[in-house]
Amino acid sequence: MDAARLRFLYQTEQGRIDRATWRRGAGALLAALAPLTLIWFALAPYSAHDLATTPFFAPMTILAYAYVIFYAFAVMLAVVSFINLSAKRFRDRGLSPPLGLASLAPLLALLAGAAHFWQPRAAEVMSRWYVWGVDALFVAAALWTIYELGWRDDDSAAS
Repeated sequence: MDAARLRFLYQTEQGRIDRATWRRGAGALLAALAPLTLIWFALAPYSAHDLATTPFFAPMTILAYAYVIFYAFAVMLAVVSFINLSAKRFRDRGLSPPLGLASLAPLLALLAGAAHFWQPRAAEVMSRWYVWGVDALFVAAALWTIYELGWRDDDSAAS
């Protein structure tokens, strides 16, 4: 893909795209984010740093926190790109507001990620049921978005 096409797909929410373009664009974002997520899963255990049991300067803990800064930036960039891509498809489907609907699944994904990160650190005030509830909302929004933008027939768009 050329630079102008990438800019159109990921850097602006204006325009319209078909479902095949949305699938390819969302798949590219997922393919870019998946290996970064796997690396975070490998480093996440090192982010729990207890000074009573580990030294103050633990190299793997430093690496984990340095990586999570990079990873958070990559996730935010992917989220903004996904919202811009999806807003085009929602606009093409005739669903309004396209930017608001495009933001629903990414917002719930970020909330689910935050809940998974925070719950073990605040287990006495944040029940595991809360995390599962946010996960359920995210899965429902993600499945609806994937169906609506990637598989639903174009002739069944809202008028």
